[in-house]
Order: sequence, then C-alpha cells, then structure tokens
Amino acid sequence: MPGTYTQILLHTVYSTKHREPWITPDLAERLYPYIGGIVRAERGVLYDIGGVADHVHLYLRWRPDETVSNLLKTVKARSSLWVHQTFPQLAAFAWQEGYSAFSVSKSQAEAVKKYIAGQAAHHKHEDFKTELLRFLRVHEIEFDERYVFD
Repeated sequence: MPGTYTQILLHTVYSTKHREPWITPDLAERLYPYIGGIVRAERGVLYDIGGVADHVHLYLRWRPDETVSNLLKTVKARSSLWVHQTFPQLAAFAWQEGYSAFSVSKSQAEAVKKYIAGQAAHHKHEDFKTELLRFLRVHEIEFDERYVFD
C-alpha cells in the first residue's frame, strides 16, 4: 500500500496547575483559538475545544508519526508562554504537568462535541476531580488516586 491512512481521534483533558481558576471567559475567548493554531501548526486538526476556569477539553485528530505526549507538551508550553506574554498580570498561570487522553470512535464524534460544548452546565453538578476520575474508570485506565492530582 503506497499511502498511510489513519483516523486517530482523541479527547484530551488537562487542567491548570493546582486547578487554579485562571481561565476566565475573556481569556478562553482568545486562548482556545490560539490552542487551535498550535494544533494546526503541529499538523493536527482541532475539532472542538472547551472547558471551564480550571481545565480544558480538546477533541482532535492526530497524526500517526508523532506522539500525543509531544503534542500536548507543545500545546501547553506554547499556550502558557502566550498567556504570559499577552497577559502580564497572569504571570503565575501554568498548566498541570500531565494530561489525560482517550481514544474516540468516529461514531461518537457528536457525543464528544456535545459533551465539550456543555462544560459550563456540566460543572454546575460535577467538579473536575470527580469528572476526571469518572473518565479514567469508564475507560478502564489503571491509576492510583494518590498520584492523579498535584
């Protein structure tokens, strides 16, 4: 076969350091498109992004020749630098060290987009810690709760 054909769809989640509520609606309005530009520059496709004050969700298509870890390291480093340069009053802004990434079937694309779009309403009933632990359990990811959060 002369070509490589993939459909690597991911739902990634990561928070601000110590889950500090840095991401105001005004910041999100500028930060989310900036993150989309980073994903595009890395040759990925960002289908959706959303979140609340202490974390973000990305639904994206990724390429087979690069790791998810490198993508998210780049996204977090470049977006953090951009926040510091654009909003000097947010000098303490930082992302958490780790992330979560879940594979998504194409048949679940609309459900993931709807979930991300509904973050504000969703988090009136469930905090980030509970949400992330639920995701880890549903996706049957082994973890030690002592080390999930910083």
